[in-house]
Amino acid sequence: MKRTVIAILKVGLPLAIGVWLVFYFYDALEPKQREELFEAFRQADLRWLILASFVGWLSHISRAWRWRYILEPMGYRPGFWNCYHAVMIGYFMNLFLPRAGEASRAVSLYRTEKVPFEKGFGTILAERAVDMLMLLGIAGVTLLLQLEKLDLFKSRIAAFRESQGPAQEGGIAWGPWIMAGLAAIAIVAVYLIATRPTLRYKVRELLRGFSQGLRAVFRTKDRVGFLLHTLIIWAAYVGMFKLGFYALPETVDVPMAGILAGFVAGAVGIVLVQGGIGVYPAFVALIVSIYMLPPVGGGYIRPEALAMGWLLWVAQTLMLIVLGGLSLLLLAIKRPAAK
Repeated sequence: MKRTVIAILKVGLPLAIGVWLVFYFYDALEPKQREELFEAFRQADLRWLILASFVGWLSHISRAWRWRYILEPMGYRPGFWNCYHAVMIGYFMNLFLPRAGEASRAVSLYRTEKVPFEKGFGTILAERAVDMLMLLGIAGVTLLLQLEKLDLFKSRIAAFRESQGPAQEGGIAWGPWIMAGLAAIAIVAVYLIATRPTLRYKVRELLRGFSQGLRAVFRTKDRVGFLLHTLIIWAAYVGMFKLGFYALPETVDVPMAGILAGFVAGAVGIVLVQGGIGVYPAFVALIVSIYMLPPVGGGYIRPEALAMGWLLWVAQTLMLIVLGGLSLLLLAIKRPAAK
């Protein structure tokens, strides 16, 4: 009986989380946003979105392969599919619990390949550092391509913020309270680390793992392969974004400068809000609209640009829910690797 219950939970829990995520993101939409979403899908050629999602999936495959290059100098040679499932589970858990993806990814690799959590987590943080440099590089290239539009960007963003309405009078100034809360958390964390040897040891091991992960980036035997996969990952990200614009006839002619600017704006939206819900489409539309004809009825956002933002957000989010949930399911019913 116990085995039967465990087997049911292994299959049912990942499926339940996946279904819950779909309903969670849908329920979080405002009525106007739901109308925009449905209208976007009525207009779209979904074949381009399917192709875009496939290209996005290739980036995750490349990320899993690149991860192995960093782990090898640390003495581990994990299987590709275990790395891939860990990567997808990380993305899936980030949708379920903010910032839980990195830890879930390291835990998954420990369970399947016995890579110590601290070392696995350290390599993931090292990867994040490399990817942040890549994103900053793309943002830098984007700025260089359109320096003449910087003032227009600033004015559009300022006008958009004003169009959202002024803050309510008498409202709470959250900034100082947030800073005070962060300071209090930092003080408590320092106190706990200083007074609890076990916690201090774990923090030290995490920092050591991060240091080892950074060194492994430079010590990997196949530096060309690591660099190649890094380029493939980000080319696939941009490629997925670009292909999505072919789904609507009105966005086909958006120039590459607009594609890159919208891509960077969307990346910022995902960082600011869990899953980028609502913010990702708005940020993409606000920037991409600059490269299109002004809206007929006035305003700052072209309806087609907003529709494109929603289409890209749904394509990415559904892909992570379906494939991440599938990886979680497959590893849940799979026996740990024998050692």
